[in-house]
Amino acid sequence: MKSLLKRAVPASWRRQVHETKRTHMLAALKRITGRGLNVGTVIDVGASDGRWSAQAMDYIPDAQYVLVEANPHHEPALEVFCRNHPRSRFVLAAASNKAQKLRFNADDPFGGKAEPGEDQAAIEVDAVRLDDITQPGEGPFLVKLDTHGYEVPILEGAGRCLSEAALVIIETYGFRIAPEALLFHEMVAYMRERGFGVVDISDPLWRPGDGCFWQMDLYFQPLTRPEFQRMTYF
Repeated sequence: MKSLLKRAVPASWRRQVHETKRTHMLAALKRITGRGLNVGTVIDVGASDGRWSAQAMDYIPDAQYVLVEANPHHEPALEVFCRNHPRSRFVLAAASNKAQKLRFNADDPFGGKAEPGEDQAAIEVDAVRLDDITQPGEGPFLVKLDTHGYEVPILEGAGRCLSEAALVIIETYGFRIAPEALLFHEMVAYMRERGFGVVDISDPLWRPGDGCFWQMDLYFQPLTRPEFQRMTYF
């Protein structure tokens, strides 16, 4: 029934409904692009089947899209996605700080994680640096990470991309979901040291059992932007 309703309601109508929800991803993208955002290439890490990129294209239609996904489960869907969107390509690999082989927990198609604990089942996948799968001059970049605690190694392999980034979107957490994971306030400090500040949030999630805050997406832009020169509310 849900899929039937989705097909019956035009995508533009659904988008407008989501934009009215201030904490929805689409509302955040509308606010940010409305202030002016120049993006040459979107790097979607943890792309799954391309659904996030498909939505982002409504707001950033002229960019190239590079979808990075480690789980082979999504390869057929990504092939279809890239056929349907000629300005996109995908890399079937994990993102990391060096080209190597990594253990990857692929049990959950939408919740995989690089370098899981030794007690978790894992497959071996290729890993790439974001700096190696993009070229100088392809920016400004939008870098999106949905990588379940493995963000720091990915950012370490994206120094050039970050130097040319106009927007970085990172899923962050209120609990340390992996030994190497940063909590959301630690990620804010980490990115601040690299010249980025938070301009928006979206999709906060609360843990069902006890109602504790679990995760949210943070939107980072360079501290050189004019928004960071204003220190007043109005």
